[in-house]
Amino acid sequence: MFDKILIANRGEIACRVIRTARRLGVATVAVYSQADADAQHVRLADEAWPIGGPRPQDSYLRGDAILEVARRSGAQAIHPGYGFLSENADFADAVKAAGLAFIGPSGDSMRKMGSKAGAKDLMAAAGVPVVPGYTGEDQSPQLLAREAGRIGYPLMIKAAHGGGGKGMRIVRSAEEFLPSLGSCQREAKNAFGRDRVLLERYIESPRHIEIQVFGDAQGNAIHLGERECSAQRRYQKVLEESPSPFVTPELRAAMGAAAVQAAHAIDYANAGTVEFIVAPSGEFFFMEINTRLQVEHPVTELVTGLDLVEWQLRIAGGEPLPLAQGDIVQRGHAIEVRLYAEDPDAGFLPGSGRLERLRLPAPSTHVRVDSGVVEGDTVTIFYDPMIAKLVVWDEDRPRALARMREALMRCEIEGPKSNIAFLERLVRHPAIVDASIDTGYLDRHLDAFIGGDENDADPVAAAATVALLQDEAGTRAAAARSGDPSSPWAIADGWRLGHAGRRRLALRLGDARREITAHGADGEYRIESDGATVTVSGARLSAATPADPGLPARGTATPDMADAGLGARFDGRGRRYRIDADARRILLHDGERRWRYERVPAYQADHAGTEGSGDQVVAPMPGRIVLVRVADGDNVVQGQELLVMEAMKMELSLKAPRDGVVAEVRAAEGEFVDADASLVVLET
Repeated sequence: MFDKILIANRGEIACRVIRTARRLGVATVAVYSQADADAQHVRLADEAWPIGGPRPQDSYLRGDAILEVARRSGAQAIHPGYGFLSENADFADAVKAAGLAFIGPSGDSMRKMGSKAGAKDLMAAAGVPVVPGYTGEDQSPQLLAREAGRIGYPLMIKAAHGGGGKGMRIVRSAEEFLPSLGSCQREAKNAFGRDRVLLERYIESPRHIEIQVFGDAQGNAIHLGERECSAQRRYQKVLEESPSPFVTPELRAAMGAAAVQAAHAIDYANAGTVEFIVAPSGEFFFMEINTRLQVEHPVTELVTGLDLVEWQLRIAGGEPLPLAQGDIVQRGHAIEVRLYAEDPDAGFLPGSGRLERLRLPAPSTHVRVDSGVVEGDTVTIFYDPMIAKLVVWDEDRPRALARMREALMRCEIEGPKSNIAFLERLVRHPAIVDASIDTGYLDRHLDAFIGGDENDADPVAAAATVALLQDEAGTRAAAARSGDPSSPWAIADGWRLGHAGRRRLALRLGDARREITAHGADGEYRIESDGATVTVSGARLSAATPADPGLPARGTATPDMADAGLGARFDGRGRRYRIDADARRILLHDGERRWRYERVPAYQADHAGTEGSGDQVVAPMPGRIVLVRVADGDNVVQGQELLVMEAMKMELSLKAPRDGVVAEVRAAEGEFVDADASLVVLET
C-alpha cells in the first residue's frame, strides 16, 4: 500500500478516492484549476496544488504539470479517476517513467483498446463474440459500400477512434449509405482528428450490459458481475443498475467468462469494464473495454459489498486480487441515477451557476450519495455539470425502485436548472418498471419524459395557498403563550371589515402567474383562482420527521428537505402533499410530481418573461464565444447562425430570432460571457 497518492481529477470521483485513501491511512494530494480553488476535493485532501487555468487543456489535461506536483509533493502513485487523462496511454507511460505507480492499466493495454477497429479484431482473435462487420484500413467509399451490402442492413457506421456517440450513424438502406458515410466521417474528423470508420451489423432493440472486471500483476483476472445501462439518451447512460433484470444465470456466466477472456487478451491489470451489446434473443457481442473505473461503479459496490477504489490501490501497489472468482457474492439490487445541472425541456442544455439550495437525501444503509459539491458551491462552465450520483440499494428490484423514487422526492436544487423531474418520470415509467427498455427507447419516446411541469391543477394551487395560510396556527400558538392571549391582535382568522377571512395572493409557476383569492380560516377554506373554486376542509400541516438513521454512505450529502406534509380534503377528496416552504417559494410533491411556486406581490404587475422580445440574442448559459458570424449593419434572416459559443464541453449555435438588421454585436471571439448576457441586438 502507498503512503501518499495524487488524484489527477476533480469532482465526485476525486472526493471518493480521497475518502477511501483516508480510511486506509493513505495521505492524499489534490490538484486544481483556477475554477476549482474552492472545490470540495481541494478542501478534503491533505494538500492541494494549483496546476493552471480553468479550461481542461490548461489544467487537468496537463500531464507535465500533474507529474511535477507529484514529484514535489512526494506522491508515490497517481489515480486518474475517469475522464481527462484516465485513458491516456502516453500519460500512463509517463507516470511509470517518472518512477510512480499509475493506478490503472498499463499504457500497452490502453493502446490495444484505443481503436475500436483494432480492439474488435483483437477480441475476435481471442474468441470473444464480436458483431459481424468490417474494420479494414481500406476506407474508399466504394469498398465500404460493398462491405455494407455484405453485412446487410440495418447497419451502424462508427468512428474507429473516439466515443461519446460522436461519429455514429444508423443506416437502414443502401440509398442512405453514402450520404451517412460522408456525414459520419466529417464528424469523426472534427471530433477526433481521424475520419476512419468501421461498419457493424445494427442490433435492433439492443440492451447495453457491461461486466466489471479486475486483473492483477500476477496474471489473475475475475469479474464482479454485470451492470445494465440500457436507459440511454444519445448514447449517454441515464440509469444504471445491478444485477440486470434481463440477464439469466446462464447468460451471466457466459458474459462473465467472455469478459475475463477479454481481460486476459490484453494482459489487463486493475479495474476495467467490458461492454457488450445484447440482442433480445440473448446473443451478445463485444463493444469495447473502458480501461478505467466507470462512473456507475457504485451499483457494483452496493451489491457486492466491495470497495473498488480500495481494490485499485491494492492492485496498483503490487498485491494480488483480494478475492477469487468463487468468492464473489452478490446480494440485493442497486440503482444509480445522476443529478445534472441541465434543462431537459431545452434539449438538456447544460447549466451552470451557484447552488443556492442543494438538498439531497440523508445517507443510510439504503441510500448513497456521491457528490463533489455542497450548497453554495458553483457549477462551472468548464466541466461536466454533474451535481451528484444518487444510488440506492434494497433486497430486490421493486423495493430498490421504490427507494429511488423516495430519494428523488427528497432532492431539491435551486440555482441552475436540474434533471430531477425528468428522473422522477423515468423511474416510474413502464419501460423501466417492466425492465423492457432498450438503448434507443428514450430517444424514440423522449416526449413522455419531459415537458408539462409548468401546468398545475386547481387542487395543487389550492394546496400551495393553504400551506401559506397555515402559519395562522403558529400565530395562535404564540398568542396563547403570550401574556395576553385574548388580545384582538392575536386573532389570526383573516377577518376583514365587510368580508371575513378574505385574502388575495399571487403565485408564479414558471412563467405563469396565478391570482388567488382565499376565504376562511383554521383549516376550512374556499380558494378561488382563474374562475375555478376549490373547497378545502380539514387542512393540517404535519411536522417534519427525522431522517431514517443508518450507516453513513460515501459522498457529501447535505441534510434532506424538511419532510413536512399537508393533508386536507379538496372538494371532498383527501390528498396529501409534501411541503417545503419559505418566504420566497413553496415546493409541493404529491409522491409522483413536484411543483415549485414563487411567491410574488399580489398587487404588483408581474413582468417575468417579458424581456427578450425577439430584438436580441442572449447567452443561454455562461461560456466562451468561439465564432462571430455577423457584424453591425448585416441583414439576417430568422434561424441564421449569428454566433457559436462553447460551454460544458459542447458547442451551441445561437441563431437570429427573426428577420432584421444587426444594430450591434456586443461579443467578440474568445470572450467569456455570463448567462443572459446580450450578445447581438437587432434594429427595432
